[in-house]
Amino acid sequence: MLPAYIEDVQTWLADFYYFEDIKVRFCETDLFGHMNNTVPFIYFEQVRTAYMENSGLMAQELEPGVFGVPVMANLHCDYVQQAYYNDVLKVGVKIARIGRSSIDMHYVALKGQEIIFTGTSTVVQMNKNTGKSIAFNNEQLESLTGTVK
Repeated sequence: MLPAYIEDVQTWLADFYYFEDIKVRFCETDLFGHMNNTVPFIYFEQVRTAYMENSGLMAQELEPGVFGVPVMANLHCDYVQQAYYNDVLKVGVKIARIGRSSIDMHYVALKGQEIIFTGTSTVVQMNKNTGKSIAFNNEQLESLTGTVK
């Protein structure tokens, strides 16, 4: 059973635009040979940061004197099927909503055509000195809106 944020699977999947192939490592499995339930969060972080780097969103955050940094406010995973050692998963990310200072992202992991797990997150741009949210600038908004279908 799929989570409520997926109304129509084919439409939802069609909107994904960034994927990486990730092979389940032995150290990521439990005694039963299943992928451990903490691992999807690592995969989400891997595709999220790669997507943000490729779209130019991380470059300026890492420069000296820049105060806005992306901070994870919420991260959730819905497990649909088991994954095992040596499975190759196609893990994707997309932006579902752009706010003034935050973005909602959706994630999917596929093994072939089968959904293994899905997820959602909210990333907030924070001022690293004050700890308060700050609005995206025009350049960031252009990068973000260029990836939303």
